[in-house]
Amino acid sequence: MKKILLISDTHSYLEPKLIKHIKEADEVWHAGDIGNIDVCLEIEKLKPFKAVFGNIDDKDIRITYPENLFFKCENVPVFITHIGGYPGKYPAKIKSLIVENKPKLFICGHSHILKVMYDKDLELLHINPGACGVHGFHTIKTAVRFEIEGTEIKNLAVIELGNRTALN
Repeated sequence: MKKILLISDTHSYLEPKLIKHIKEADEVWHAGDIGNIDVCLEIEKLKPFKAVFGNIDDKDIRITYPENLFFKCENVPVFITHIGGYPGKYPAKIKSLIVENKPKLFICGHSHILKVMYDKDLELLHINPGACGVHGFHTIKTAVRFEIEGTEIKNLAVIELGNRTALN
């Protein structure tokens, strides 16, 4: 079993309240718009870390992390990208990658809107953890935690980290 902490859209800000949740996780996954490589380095000191670059990320982040990440966690095929849409509204390129790779868990960021939806047509769980940085239009900083055991994604919970305008 793996305990996953999923974050996105940090925009160069590592929320101090997130540290406790990072320590409780087995792995941390970031769905892009990291902002500053230092965010990654701080998390990597604490836990194994996977990430994709987002549209605001610079050359250093883009050469370190891919645009699209495909891997297996336990027995769950995972696809992470930054700009991915959501069930019924995937960009054509993303939909073809989903159809080709058949993930059971599809993760993206970008919108700053927390969404967890099951896509019946493509038989996958879609998660956008919202945004845990202080830049953007979201009101509350959010992250998502869940567990993967075998082929099951379970114990999913939304973590609210306070008002976007609060710096701690």
